[in-house]
Amino acid sequence: MKKKRSQVYFIGAGPGDPELMTLKGHRCIMEADLVLYAGSLVPKEVVADAGRDARVVDSSSMTLHETHAMILETVRSGGLVARVHTGDPSLYGAVKEQMVLLDREDIPYEVIPGVSVAFAAAAAARVSFTLPEKAQTLILTRLAGRTPVPDREQLEALARHHASLAIYLSTGNPEGVTEALLAGGYSGDTPVVVAYRVGWPDEQVIACQISTLTETVSRAGVRRQTVFLILPGQNEDPVFSRLYSPEFAHGFRSG
Repeated sequence: MKKKRSQVYFIGAGPGDPELMTLKGHRCIMEADLVLYAGSLVPKEVVADAGRDARVVDSSSMTLHETHAMILETVRSGGLVARVHTGDPSLYGAVKEQMVLLDREDIPYEVIPGVSVAFAAAAAARVSFTLPEKAQTLILTRLAGRTPVPDREQLEALARHHASLAIYLSTGNPEGVTEALLAGGYSGDTPVVVAYRVGWPDEQVIACQISTLTETVSRAGVRRQTVFLILPGQNEDPVFSRLYSPEFAHGFRSG
């Protein structure tokens, strides 16, 4: 059966820098009849190339059913919708609920991935989440706040893995983050990157330690749009990857 042409595109706009959006996402914005973007998180520059006749709407004050009604109106008139999300739609993007409503209407849609702020922050700070023999796992999570997290995913429990962490949506409670990390077994001198509005003109990327996280957040005056990168092993003597070692053989090189 022939696949239906998508009429709705969920687009990952990246963390803020318009040049960190995919070419495909940018093309869909230029071609869309309705560009619906989260203006509280996505800068206007990201949607600046929308067509002259396109309807460009900031959804930050709208409810789910209001945005869905606007999407339906456009689709039923034969138009194309670009639903623009910050970062990557699959991560804290509230995209599933929108998909459910579209599925009920049998409206075809597509998701275009984007750069999540954790990876943009690591690039800006020039750090690596994975280090040979020191850290080979990255956990993306958040602290419980106004909305809960499952009991099995409490930050203290995840901290017991001593993996690298990217902690989203938790800037309002750095004390709670610190307490959970220490209770989970990280040492107080574990390196941390505090990354605020990465890719925006007022970006801040600050290095500290778990023990100084609360003080650092307070001094920087950041309260939202911030991710914490917890980076065990980052300041230790490096172990070089075996991949480029002259004695390490693989399918493209003899040892």
